[in-house]
Amino acid sequence: MPDLVRNKKAFHDYHVLDKFEAGIVLQGTEVKSCRAHNIALSDAHVRPRDGELFLVGAHIAQYDKGNRNNHEPTRLRKLLMHRREIRKVTQAIDQKGLTLVPLRFYLAHGKIKVEIGLCRGKQLHDKRQTMRSKQHDMEARRAMQR
Repeated sequence: MPDLVRNKKAFHDYHVLDKFEAGIVLQGTEVKSCRAHNIALSDAHVRPRDGELFLVGAHIAQYDKGNRNNHEPTRLRKLLMHRREIRKVTQAIDQKGLTLVPLRFYLAHGKIKVEIGLCRGKQLHDKRQTMRSKQHDMEARRAMQR
């Protein structure tokens, strides 16, 4: 499944505990803009409201060839999941103080899907440790190639 966009900042700022797949309700020009990879997820998160999940803060740029009926770039977008998955996620958020973060947008069977992660925030020393381990892995790979 080809990625349309990955949220690299989420993997830097959060420990991802669990991943879920969700559909997303989009307008026509939003779909065309997503297929052109014009999505920014850096400040996006998922918020439950009235038994439903909504994507907040995701920026899908307006479609270049759109007309006056073009979409608003930062509107709320409803996510589509099974009711028991939504219940499970909202209970985890309420009880454990976790958060839902969009990890990536991708195409699956011609439909745009969102992978959301149930995450716990990293502290500063965790972020530094992650950066050190990535640096060591990169150096090891370079040494193996030589």
